[in-house]
Amino acid sequence: MKVAIAGAGIGGLTLGLMLHERGIEVEIFEAVNEIRPLGVGINLLPHASQQLCQLGLEQLLAEKGIETSTLAYFNKFGQEIWREPRGRAAGYPFPQFSIHRGELQMTLLQIAIERIGADRIHAGHAFSSFRQVADKVVSRFTRRADGSDIEVESDVLVGADGIHSAVRRFLYPSGDEPRFSGRMLWRAVTEGEPYMDGRSMFMAGHQDQKFVCYPISEPLRKQGRSLINWIAELRVPNGELPKTDWNRKVDKSVFEQAFQNWKWDWIDIPSIIDGATEIYEFPLVDRDILPRWTYERVTLLGDAAHPMYPIGSNGSAQAILDARYLCDCLAGDGNTTYALREYEAERLPRTAGIVLRNRMNGPEQVMQLAEERAPHGFKNVNDVIPQQTLESISLRYKRLAGFDKDSLRS
Repeated sequence: MKVAIAGAGIGGLTLGLMLHERGIEVEIFEAVNEIRPLGVGINLLPHASQQLCQLGLEQLLAEKGIETSTLAYFNKFGQEIWREPRGRAAGYPFPQFSIHRGELQMTLLQIAIERIGADRIHAGHAFSSFRQVADKVVSRFTRRADGSDIEVESDVLVGADGIHSAVRRFLYPSGDEPRFSGRMLWRAVTEGEPYMDGRSMFMAGHQDQKFVCYPISEPLRKQGRSLINWIAELRVPNGELPKTDWNRKVDKSVFEQAFQNWKWDWIDIPSIIDGATEIYEFPLVDRDILPRWTYERVTLLGDAAHPMYPIGSNGSAQAILDARYLCDCLAGDGNTTYALREYEAERLPRTAGIVLRNRMNGPEQVMQLAEERAPHGFKNVNDVIPQQTLESISLRYKRLAGFDKDSLRS
């Protein structure tokens, strides 16, 4: 069997490594001319880190990223709503890592080059079309360097080419536009003093005004410093999806005024915003759930299949879980088209539930409840939200996303 993968992001590279480990031939095609460490921070929840650890990457991840100890939610006054241990601190058999997305991708790329071979990973090759002939897929890729086309024959084609997936667009050329939430994100990293225990993630505010922070560099933590990944989020007045670049640099003046008073005894958010050298703007978008991902020998994976709001730290995690299940299906069933349908039957409804729940704020519902029930703050959070409600929101989302302890053990 040979599998062609469109996209050398986290999902595509992880799938390539897993398939290679099972003895399945892999060829990976990436549209950009040079794969570089882009983006900011991401979280690898235990169900995702488990898969990467089983690929032998735990030591590399531990050297680069932070092993997250705690997740905490606060209201817009810095009052604590909910706190829970994370990863091994919560008794999981695998850690939760917070790491720079670019560092993770480049680590996966380097390992893929070593294991799969540099000659099997092609940068500057943009997917343009495919046709299915008998029991093969013939995919066409355009070389960025000279505009020429090449055709690649494989048994399976996987579109793992992100939220702007060319493979998905080929399958669904119309009626599949991004859905804009009416909220904008501003993302950056700032080097500064550690907060809390130096290994904690927190979110403060509510759905229309939110700030997220977590450290992502273990080398800096060992030096007594912190590389803080942060996200500021606001609802924008016109509520229309911007037509400009979705990853453009902006000045802090665009949003900083909304957070000027967010200075509490344990964190100074305005100073974190001030310390960033580059700030990137993103619209908070997803896409509607597709009726199907799989067409005979072609299927989708990760953001190409189920783009979701970055709520609950599940975007990259679900791509990694897609890769694991797809690999298991292909390796375990000689009927390739049946294996792809089995993959879709398992993963499409699971990820659809997360897409829908993230539109409802996922586990961040606790912040929205605090805002709605106590807009002027509270003395004790359980006066406005019962402890049982807080616990049930957390557990329900973990079960939905597959990282409650029972799911992880099984």
